Amino acid sequence: MSSVFCLLSLAAGAATVTALIMWVLLRTGYARRMAVDVPNHRSLHARATPRIGGWALIPVVVAGLLIWARPLWPVAWATLGLALISYLDDWRGLSARLRFIAHVLAASLLLLIYPPPAKWGGMVMVFFLTGCINAYNFMDGADGLAGGMTLFGFSAYTAAAYSTAPDLAISAALIAGAAGGFLFFNWPPARAFLGDAGAIPLGFLAGALGYIGSMRGIWECAFPLTVFAPFILDASMTLCRRLLRGEQFWQAHREHYYQRMIQMSTGHTATVRIWHVAILLGAGLALAGLRISAQAQWIILGLWSGALFMCGLSIDRRWHFWTQRIAVRKNNI
Repeated sequence: MSSVFCLLSLAAGAATVTALIMWVLLRTGYARRMAVDVPNHRSLHARATPRIGGWALIPVVVAGLLIWARPLWPVAWATLGLALISYLDDWRGLSARLRFIAHVLAASLLLLIYPPPAKWGGMVMVFFLTGCINAYNFMDGADGLAGGMTLFGFSAYTAAAYSTAPDLAISAALIAGAAGGFLFFNWPPARAFLGDAGAIPLGFLAGALGYIGSMRGIWECAFPLTVFAPFILDASMTLCRRLLRGEQFWQAHREHYYQRMIQMSTGHTATVRIWHVAILLGAGLALAGLRISAQAQWIILGLWSGALFMCGLSIDRRWHFWTQRIAVRKNNI
């Protein structure tokens, strides 16, 4: 079942079913009754857009895991639980504290079932998995961005696991395929967004599959970090910047690097293409690193992270001069 043809067939099937669900929800108008993102002063879009990506993508993924990846059933049920909580948040709105508790519980459940070798590792992994969940959600703010990261990131997981871990390869292929079906409707200008019901479970799956793969010795911990480094660093650097200023980091804002790029007239399409290239580069480096020593893989991660950090500083500098020019124009009006 883990052959390349079977994996491609599963991914294509997941993409087709996800796209069909999206089409039906949008065509019937039911999407606008479920959850709609109404533009405000923090938004980067100009029209109300349904947030129903998670309700097409996640059921396909969970069903696929339950059918073809029995060893990962606990991951499937935790993913479904996070999706249900996040749907309530999309629909009615939940407090940040309640959402955080749900994220920690899901991460803790995973570690109870797949315990790390060291006790102190449990605390570290709860922190890491909770961070993955929220980082993914933070980065779901531009057309095509999170969908593309999911497609390319989980494709890298599939390529790394297909010959040694059939259940991981199948799971990652299903997620990548479903993301491809969603991306058709999320490409700029987006007809639908992922929403918390999609971004939160996908963040959990990115961290959970990365962790399980490292526990089994399929890859080093550096592998998933290298694959998803662009998102991890953007979310981390933005979070640190806001914390240093004493801001409430859980509130919506427009200070992520991809948001700044869009505001500086780069635009959604050009920005998402740049980010897709970065994600593909990271995935390529991570896959190439599987052929070399663990120490060399960590060196690659360090160099890649350093390059991304310098790109972030360059965007910060451009942003500084851009905001100054905007301020001067306003004063001259």
